[in-house]
Amino acid sequence: MTIATERLILRAAKQNDLMDLFAIFSDRRAMRYWSTAPHDSPARTQEHLDRLIASTAEHLTYFVIEKDGRAIGTAGMHKADEVGFLLHPDFWRQGIVSEAMTAIIPYLFEVTDHTQLTADADPRNDASVGILQSLGFEETHRAEKTFCINGEWSDSVYFALQRPS
Repeated sequence: MTIATERLILRAAKQNDLMDLFAIFSDRRAMRYWSTAPHDSPARTQEHLDRLIASTAEHLTYFVIEKDGRAIGTAGMHKADEVGFLLHPDFWRQGIVSEAMTAIIPYLFEVTDHTQLTADADPRNDASVGILQSLGFEETHRAEKTFCINGEWSDSVYFALQRPS
């Protein structure tokens, strides 16, 4: 399964994505509000890539974002009904995540029976919160101290998007 948008190819992860994904997952800026610390080696990213590749066995629900032949991020549903996205900082503020998620969300509702999609963001991450809101996600609640990465606690703001009727 591949989804093409105006500028992007949204596809399953492949082994040759390793170094492009390591460039993202090792970047402190990209990982600032993520739920894990930046990857310290390609071997750590390989573990993540192995899970991404294995997860495509049933339905592809979590995509690699490819632009101009390069993996620049990931987006989609990564567990239960929760969606997320991560983009290399070189591609921030270009509408790429919005473009990708605008294509992915209808697909997810088509291939799953979920009544809603959910998301969890650090409330300090204005860009991600803004993207979720622009996609129609509504805040449902907040929680304090939900992740502790390298001794720093982060809070969470939770969102939901109802299945269209």
